[in-house]
Amino acid sequence: MTKLELKVKSIQYRKTLLGCIKRANAGHTGGDLSCLDILNVLYNRVLNVSPETFDDPGRDRYVQSKGHSVEALYVVLADRGFFPESDLETLCCYRSRYAGHPTRKVRGIEQNTGALGHGLAFSVGVALAGKMDGAAYRAYTLVGDGELVEGSNWESMLTAAHYRLDNLVAIADRNRLQITGCTEDVCALEPLREKVEAFGWAVREVDGHDVAALTETLGAVPFASGKPSMVIARTVKGKGISFMENDPKWHHHVPTDEQYARAQQELDRLLREVQA
Repeated sequence: MTKLELKVKSIQYRKTLLGCIKRANAGHTGGDLSCLDILNVLYNRVLNVSPETFDDPGRDRYVQSKGHSVEALYVVLADRGFFPESDLETLCCYRSRYAGHPTRKVRGIEQNTGALGHGLAFSVGVALAGKMDGAAYRAYTLVGDGELVEGSNWESMLTAAHYRLDNLVAIADRNRLQITGCTEDVCALEPLREKVEAFGWAVREVDGHDVAALTETLGAVPFASGKPSMVIARTVKGKGISFMENDPKWHHHVPTDEQYARAQQELDRLLREVQA
């Protein structure tokens, strides 16, 4: 998929995502929008996994530790053919498999997540198993920056460095906002890069909405032999919708009819500009 195709896909994903959240009357809109470009690049350019190979022991593993942003993952998995796109219409419906956090009942989901601080630990185990088996697959996980205050993440980082898991890739969705406000006001993370490096990881920073830069950065792992890789993706919560960007109230919020129409109009205009 070309850079232009990835840009178009990101806009289309946003349109579909907002439709899902509006229909379900539930969703973590801001965080979904901040990580969509990352998921786009992972599933369309990076991960060695498909609906046909999801049961293959040699597949790459992806775990969404920030499980509350599952709507974005559902949209991408549906587009890639892991399940029919019509299934998205059942999001958060009674007895639907498509709940508000990832569940292995949905094809394409590697692990149940939602309680923050668990996804990286699980991915460390997956990567360690791969090393022990001499397997070629990589384990990828997406963590929220607000999630990084959970101590289990730092224990996991220590363990990953100790076992030299250079088949492990963590991506931090660094949008600098969490449900109660700015991460630096709630529990400061900076200097984040230096902290992660001090735990024995190789780190690169990237614009988390630049699909070309994301493709190049994620395509360069491992960043150092014998070290796990961390990508700090600088993102914007609510990215792509002017009135949602950098506003913590959109952490979990559903647009009104008027807001939904305005958001779709903004995305349609952006799509025309990209394709011009």
